[in-house]
Amino acid sequence: MATARPHPLPEGQRSVTPHLVVRGAARAIEFYKEALGAEELMRLPAPGGALMHAELRFGDSKVFLVDEFPEPREEGVGSPQQIGATTVTVHLFVDDVDAAIERAAAAGAKIMLPPTDMFWGDRYGRILDPFGHSWSLATHLKDLTPEEILKNAAGAFEG
Repeated sequence: MATARPHPLPEGQRSVTPHLVVRGAARAIEFYKEALGAEELMRLPAPGGALMHAELRFGDSKVFLVDEFPEPREEGVGSPQQIGATTVTVHLFVDDVDAAIERAAAAGAKIMLPPTDMFWGDRYGRILDPFGHSWSLATHLKDLTPEEILKNAAGAFEG
């Protein structure tokens, strides 16, 4: 008798999940819990103590974490410190962006953009975490149509 093939999307997962490579994943987990309110779901240590996989929950979404390894296991994969840059910003909606950015800064993040009311209807700010990853945080303030956002954007970029 053939067994049923499991659903391609595991229970509790989303179609897209950020997977961050960090230098010091165990420290990063503690930072994300303290600074951004993450909940640790699991961690899988590799021989030698590094983490080969960890899962965190931020609200209704997950982020995967892995420690960098001395030599990237895949071409072009490394922590921001290992490669000297980051090209991705992880976006996180929070109840109070001002308090969230203040908490993140107190935990060691660098504020890149203080919380500001934006033309698209969110109060928005950006931080750089101590592990080199960029995060944008936002609290949604009002629902706008695409037309209203375009009109607001034109006004914002006029001067």
